[in-house]
Amino acid sequence: MKLGRMLERLEYRIQNEDKDSEITSLVYDSRKLEPGCLFVCIKGAAVDGHIFAKEAVEKGAKAIVVQEEPEIDIPQSVTLIRVEDTRYALALLSAAWFGHPAERLKVIGVTGTKGKTTTTYMVKSILESAGYRVGLIGTIEAVIGEKKIPAKNTTPESYVIQQYFREMLDAGCDACVMEVSSQGLMMHRTSGFLFEIGIFTNIEPDHIGPNEHASFEEYLACKGMLFRQCRTGIVNCDDVHYKDVIKDHTCTIETYGFSPQADLYAANTKLIHRPGYLGVQYEVKGLADFAVEIDVPGKFSVYNSLTAIAICRHFNVSAEDMKKALKEAKVKGRIEMVKVSDNFSLMIDYAHNAMSLESLLTTLREYEPGRIVCLFGCGGNRSRMRRYEMGEVSGRLADLSVITSDNPRDEDPQAIIDDIKVGIAKTNGEYVEIVDRKEAIRYAILHGKPGDVIVLAGKGHEDYQEIKGVKYPMDERDLIADVLKEEQLSVK
Repeated sequence: MKLGRMLERLEYRIQNEDKDSEITSLVYDSRKLEPGCLFVCIKGAAVDGHIFAKEAVEKGAKAIVVQEEPEIDIPQSVTLIRVEDTRYALALLSAAWFGHPAERLKVIGVTGTKGKTTTTYMVKSILESAGYRVGLIGTIEAVIGEKKIPAKNTTPESYVIQQYFREMLDAGCDACVMEVSSQGLMMHRTSGFLFEIGIFTNIEPDHIGPNEHASFEEYLACKGMLFRQCRTGIVNCDDVHYKDVIKDHTCTIETYGFSPQADLYAANTKLIHRPGYLGVQYEVKGLADFAVEIDVPGKFSVYNSLTAIAICRHFNVSAEDMKKALKEAKVKGRIEMVKVSDNFSLMIDYAHNAMSLESLLTTLREYEPGRIVCLFGCGGNRSRMRRYEMGEVSGRLADLSVITSDNPRDEDPQAIIDDIKVGIAKTNGEYVEIVDRKEAIRYAILHGKPGDVIVLAGKGHEDYQEIKGVKYPMDERDLIADVLKEEQLSVK
């Protein structure tokens, strides 16, 4: 591709101008430098890509993009492009490199502290039931046709996003639904294209700290960037911060929630609880009017499904298609019900911090179960405070905590369990400790009582356990199946 064509939508200053140069690849990772490439110097938290400018010249780069003056003399054979922000430049260059694929896709972006993953899968399920071909980019994976690519980041680098869009178009997709993290917005990973619809689910203090956001205000401001990058914004008006999020919006705004003042709202919510099953019913009011039942418990499940409905009505999906798809939509590791008994319920969920665990257990308490049994551990090489907090939450809200191993990484699993017990000791909660996760699951199943709800928390969609730098295969669904087989327990 000609350099001039790649630069068409970018603001820049240029040295050694040669817009007719033929660029053979777009590179932002110095390990992939090659002759004929355009190299973008990204200033990262750990490494500043500007230090590789000399290496780029030596390896035959045709052009280099910088936001700071390089500390080397640039030869006449290399075009130097100066921009204000190289991350933003990478996003626009990537869009051009792949032929601006988002202009031929209807891209839906979902941002918020909680609910992004479940909502995106619900949207995908509904739109596909109505005949659309939908790609997905999110925390668990990217889905392009039949291909599934495990995710490294909730929102990938801009180059990867544009590459996925291109592959989605080539696979026949006409829409893409993606999770949009505050980090992704802050780092301009989603710049260079316009979302058809942008969604705000909710916001709570999270991702505040080193290498994340300096403050809650910054976190809030980054979420708000989405509403200057979309045609239609759909926001949860029950969240106390929603007006701050849309403060500088440039899009049309719609609202949803439980409030009757919302454009689309949920009414007459009813919890459904029978042996081995937890669900919820409600009526959609406002911009649509129909009843819904979903096989996922809790008020947040109403929010997630209502968000999906608010989106999909813009695609002219019928109420019947929405209702059917919502009944069938399943998300691996997000309130994932696994049938093990006719007497009690068991679920797998990714709740891996105190905030998400408290939300989950509080929701389950509303169903008035016989007992809540919470099986969980905490990751190694992470804050000990998280262990104390999770222990305290489980001790306070569960009737029985089964403390076990999660991803111990470089730490002793028993030492992590001992930290969790410090938190539980602040409560009157009962607990048992079983280091081996499979044996802990066996204990929970064999000691299940009629009316119990058993939660396997923390691993969710993960299918591995990380020990001493090695990821060993471990999927809780397989562990459950093994226990049922070994104990000769049949499930109808």
